[in-house]
Order: sequence, then C-alpha cells, then structure tokens
Amino acid sequence: MSKKGTLLAAHLDQFRTIVGADHVYVDKETLDHYAHDETENLHFLPEVVIKPRTAQEISAILTICNADLIPVTPRGAGTGLSGGALAHLGGVLLSTERMNSILSIDERNLQVTTEPGVITEVLQQAVKEKKLFYPPDPSSRGSCFIGGNIAENSGGPKAVKYGVVKDYVLNLELVLPTGEIIWTGSNVLKNVTGYNLTQLVVGSEGTLGIVTKIVLKLIPLPTQDLLMLVPFRKLEEAGEAVSAIFRAGFTPSALELMEIDALKIVSEMVGSAAVPITDDTAAHLIIEVDGNNIEVLMGEMESIGTLLSQFDIGEIYFAEDASQKEQLWKLRRRAAEAAKLVGYTIEEDTVVPRAELPALIKGVKAMGKQYDFDVICYGHAGDGNLHIRIRKEGVPNSYGHDAMQAIITELFKLVHSLGGTISAEHGIGLIQKSFMPIVFEETSLRLMRDIKKSFDPNGILNADKIF
Repeated sequence: MSKKGTLLAAHLDQFRTIVGADHVYVDKETLDHYAHDETENLHFLPEVVIKPRTAQEISAILTICNADLIPVTPRGAGTGLSGGALAHLGGVLLSTERMNSILSIDERNLQVTTEPGVITEVLQQAVKEKKLFYPPDPSSRGSCFIGGNIAENSGGPKAVKYGVVKDYVLNLELVLPTGEIIWTGSNVLKNVTGYNLTQLVVGSEGTLGIVTKIVLKLIPLPTQDLLMLVPFRKLEEAGEAVSAIFRAGFTPSALELMEIDALKIVSEMVGSAAVPITDDTAAHLIIEVDGNNIEVLMGEMESIGTLLSQFDIGEIYFAEDASQKEQLWKLRRRAAEAAKLVGYTIEEDTVVPRAELPALIKGVKAMGKQYDFDVICYGHAGDGNLHIRIRKEGVPNSYGHDAMQAIITELFKLVHSLGGTISAEHGIGLIQKSFMPIVFEETSLRLMRDIKKSFDPNGILNADKIF
C-alpha cells in the first residue's frame, strides 16, 4: 500500500504502462517548464508531467490518483492568468497537448467536434475554410487551447456581439475525478432534459472533470468587416462613449479600449507605428463592425463617428485594408504581454455594467494615487470588461502579499458596489479565491462546494482552486 496522498515510484510505473514511458516526465527541465503559466511570476513544480492521448488513458490515471489521493492538475496551453493550471500541491500535472485533433466538421448541422488540445485559432481557420465561424477569440487565440477556453468560459473582442464560449458549447465528453467517462448533454440546439451539466462544466476551471471531446455550435462566416480607431483626450469619456454607442442602437462586432500608456508600451515592444500617438491622447477605442453588406457597414461606421463627435476626440482613423486591421489587432492582442514585460505583472479582470465603466476607471486611477502604484487599463469595453494592470515597486505578485491583497480587496469592493464582479473571463483559480466572499453570500459558496464534492468526493482534481 502506498502512503496516503504520496506519489511513489510504483505510481510512475503504472502511468508509464498507461501512456507509454515517452509521455511521463520527471526531469527537472520539463517540470520547470510546466511550473508556471501567465499568472504573475508564480512558480510551482509538479512531481510528474503526464501527456495522455485518449479519454481512456485519462480515466485510468484518475482512477489511480483518486484511490491514493494524489493531486491532479489539468493543463491546456498554459496561457491562463489566474493560476488555474499551476500544480501548487505538487502531484500530477496532466497535459492535454497530445489530444489535438479536430474530429469532424458537420456542415449540415453547423457543428464541429474537437479534442481539447487544438489551438483556438487553428480551429477557427479550419471552420473558416468551410465558410463557417466560431467567434470566441481570446487575445491568446494563436496559442491557447480550446479546452482551456472551455475551462475559463473565454470571451475576447467578438464576445460583445457574438457571446462567449458557453454560447457555443453543445456537448462535452468528460472524465470525472473518479475515472468515469460521461457525455454531459446532447448535440442539439435546445435541451431541457435534466440539469444542464454542460454549462456547469463550462467555466468550472478544471475542478469538476477533464474535458476530452467538445461539440461546438458554428454560425455562417460574415464576409465583410470595417475597423476604426477613435482617440479620446479624456480616459473617462472613452468609457462614457461605450455606453452611448449601444444606447444609440449600434452593436459592434468588437469594441475595445486601450489607455494610451498601454498603447505606447505595446507599440514599442512590437516596433509598430500603426497608431499615431499624440501628447493630448488619453485612450483609444477600437471599433469593428461586421456583416455581409459593405454599404450598410459603411453607413453604420459613419453614424458611429457622428455620434462620437459629441465627445472630446481627435481625428478618427479608418483601417483601409486587411494589413492595417491586422496591425491594430496585433497591438491590442499583445497588450498584456507587453505590460508584463515592463513590470505590470498583476492583472485584474474586472467587469461592470457598461454604463459604470467611467466610475470604475476613475476609481482605479484614484486608488493608484492613494496606494502608490502605476496602473494601466485596457480591455473589452463593449462588455464592461476592463483589464487592470498594476505595477508596484518590489511587489511582483499579488498572491501571498498581504499589502497587495488589501489593495485588491478595495478594488473588488468598488467593482461590486458598481454592480460588477471580480472576473469576466480569466477565472478565479488560485489567486482570486480569497476574494470570492466579496461577491457571494456563504450560501452560494456552500452550494458550489457541494457541487465540487459531488463530482470529486476525494478532492483530487485541481484542488484548492476557486474556493
């Protein structure tokens, strides 16, 4: 008998029998590679990294770990920002990277069935070739896995018009922590047959089971899009303009905010002069519309431009071709990477009702002065989702730092007072779990813990995350 909860050589031999010796790693270089994701500067070594290929292999691994209480941390591409894929309890890190096949594209029913290790952009391009569209597009779409997107209920710029991952998931094959394999639903567009296990698993951050197959709804691909960049001389006015656009009856396919300091940092990193940066500019809104009639879209852009003229804006810049559009999106998508490189290692993923964005921006800036930290803001303004990047000298991490925890507590209390919540798309994971009582009553937290226990009675799977 093994010592309870301890990973032994005998376990490693079992894992090698299940997946093959070439897919079980205990060398320091590999363990170190999987010891971090994109969350701050955190680093936790797993005891072993395993790369299975099938649901049956995962089932066999979890059966062993459940019996001997060995912690298991599921991991996709490691692009997460809440520590959800960090093996902070040691044990097994289970990577889905070998499960990387698109299994079928059903053009008749507008569906795709995929394994979790497929890169999001690869899946998008594959269905695009069939003139189909999978809209969720997180900034890391060129590297993140679709399975990780399921775990975090990812969004991205297109969410403002098309919704987030949960709006496209029809059915999931799931391996439970006990080793059982189930399908959570059915490949249909409407389903009220029992509890909605599919939507429960989406956004559960790998705490309830390991997703091994995914059935996604698709829509027809829009054929046209237009993009414009609007400079604002006042940051809060950029926030006010977001709500004004929707109140006027427009629904852009993307509406992103970038504070000027964030834009300067990322422009320097990628060596781009695509966006004119002037001394009197405080922020830019990136506004995209899409559809199938270019004349309609041009009229919509003209009307939005006229609407925004009531604000203190500079000259509106229109992207003339695909290359210019790509340059603008490159700047937005790499903002987080650039900010982290220059010391903005702490990122909060706040979300408020759209009309409350100006109050959130004002409050965040006031807190930066009060508590002596630098802060830059950017994000999916059309959803009220503001990414807040913090740089404070000598404080690389919020996790484990009491003073920064107190500051973030005040930030989240502000967010909650504005009708918002503490994470829109990055998840709770490891670093935000202590803040959950700010936004949930104890009864709600108890129900969530009971659900976790029902799926994972021995608490082996991504334990000590969320709660």
